[in-house]
Amino acid sequence: MVKPLASGNEPSALADNIVVLDFETTGLSPDNGDRAIEIGAVRIRNGVIVEEFQQLMNPGRQVNTFIADYTGINNHMLANALPCAEVMSQFCEFLGEDNLLAHNASFDQRFLDNELKLIDHHYSGEFTCSLLIARRLLTEAKSHSLGNLVKHCQLAGDGQFHRALFDAQMTAKLWLVMLDKIKVDYGIEQITFSLMQQISCTPKKSVAKLLQNYHVQQCQY
Repeated sequence: MVKPLASGNEPSALADNIVVLDFETTGLSPDNGDRAIEIGAVRIRNGVIVEEFQQLMNPGRQVNTFIADYTGINNHMLANALPCAEVMSQFCEFLGEDNLLAHNASFDQRFLDNELKLIDHHYSGEFTCSLLIARRLLTEAKSHSLGNLVKHCQLAGDGQFHRALFDAQMTAKLWLVMLDKIKVDYGIEQITFSLMQQISCTPKKSVAKLLQNYHVQQCQY
């Protein structure tokens, strides 16, 4: 299900379009045979959430009671859901060539790669991780779980954690908060996706210097 939300014509500090992704799954690793059971995604264009994608998907196997309790997704809900292959094909159309963001991205990227491998699809965008970035920019937060960061940043939302679309929506809002923090704290007007990737792998003690240098370079052009 694709849902358009806004025109996306408002100005932004971010130069790149991005799709924020979240999976709910039957377990922790596709290497153990686990599959996706729900995908949620939102597209950010010019700093505005403009479109959403959400689908349950039938993994061809039962989900256990722990996963059902954890996500609220049970076998009855999945019985009439489209198979993973069909949903993932639809998601590829939604994604296009945009870059990707997830909270704890290594988890979601593993499942995305696995599901797309099974249908012989691929994506051209690159990933970055809001968890790694938050650890470097929001150092005062008590923890950097998505739920705690939502409370820390006082982000409003209507839904429940561990459902894919809500988690993607909250991750998108967190992303925009971090972009705004960089803009305010360092005076950087155009924040590229590649800069955010660089922040995610820079030691915490070196992030301020990285952003200060980036601002100086930006002012020279």
